[in-house]
Amino acid sequence: MAREFGEELNDNVFDIPELRNQTRVFRDREHAGSVLSEMLALYSETDAVIFGIPAGGVPVAAPLASSLKLDLDVAVVSKITLPWNTEAGYGAVAFDGTIELNKNMISQMGLTKAEIAKGTEKASSKVKRRFKEFRSGESFLDLKNRTAILVDDGIASGFTMLVAVKALKKAGAGKLVVAVPTAHFQALQGVAPHVDELYCANIRAGWGFAVADAYMNWYDVTDGEVSNILKKFQ
Repeated sequence: MAREFGEELNDNVFDIPELRNQTRVFRDREHAGSVLSEMLALYSETDAVIFGIPAGGVPVAAPLASSLKLDLDVAVVSKITLPWNTEAGYGAVAFDGTIELNKNMISQMGLTKAEIAKGTEKASSKVKRRFKEFRSGESFLDLKNRTAILVDDGIASGFTMLVAVKALKKAGAGKLVVAVPTAHFQALQGVAPHVDELYCANIRAGWGFAVADAYMNWYDVTDGEVSNILKKFQ
């Protein structure tokens, strides 16, 4: 196991070795956030800002922000999904208009320019709506010289996370940290070179990876739940 991950992980990646390739390791997203808070204890009571990716990343980010006594915000991004499968994404759009596309997947699926344009517009509209709803019209934070800790409930392909990373860099983050409960090894290695540090409690490899498999209690988080969580931190 150590050979599988330890020698191959980027130097800026930190995990919990005993949780490697394990499933059902977190009771729920809140528990996952608590586990991450122990891994990121060095950021407690600093000027760092926690950014949850809606919807599923916010319930993970909330206990992390509470434990570390940090500000909680959102980095609104959305997958660009296949016309025939709304669960599978071939790219992502961020709150500032940043777009990331999986060109290999687009080629394999034979997507047309019209289909890509329509999918991108749909994702962009969703992002604009959520950004307005979750931030209540407030302007984006000044991140100059501040650490941004980007949180989601897991990384499967990495495209959603990469577009969020790019957007926060454009927003001026002084240091960029990614913290996720679980991730596929290859996707994690694709994200790591683009950030300063990456914390992942549960790294898994192999076929058939699903973020949900890391949780005992998994469900779709609603926009209403996200709004209620954010109101507690205002």
